[in-house]
Amino acid sequence: MPDICITDIRITAGPYHFGARFEEDAAPATCARFRRLLPYRERIIHVRWSGEGCWIPLGATDLGLGFENHTSHPAPGQIILYPGGISETEILLAYGGVRFASKVGQLAGNHFLTIVKGQENLTSLGRLTLWNGAQDIVFYAPEP
Repeated sequence: MPDICITDIRITAGPYHFGARFEEDAAPATCARFRRLLPYRERIIHVRWSGEGCWIPLGATDLGLGFENHTSHPAPGQIILYPGGISETEILLAYGGVRFASKVGQLAGNHFLTIVKGQENLTSLGRLTLWNGAQDIVFYAPEP
């Protein structure tokens, strides 16, 4: 029987391709808001305080979200969105051990996406971003 894995979204980051699923039941508002941004193009940089992760700083962007399904310790392949507050709004992609934090201390972000295809390339993406700098990232809906 073939391995069937349904993805809601595709992600291209640097030279790597991933498939991810929305965490609709746990973070419906965050998923709905992010879907309205698709296709979403940005650049990721390596985190400063959080450990093994890459992030998209969004500054004072207000996405109109509160906290749902929030965590300070996303697992590799989990993508969280910090809706702002005591630190700037941001999206973080964990590729290894993460304790989500900023210069003001520990934070919690909404876990709204989980990478389900291409996980074997997460560490390579993280190291590429750490040693070579910002990488382009695109989130887009798969073709029907």
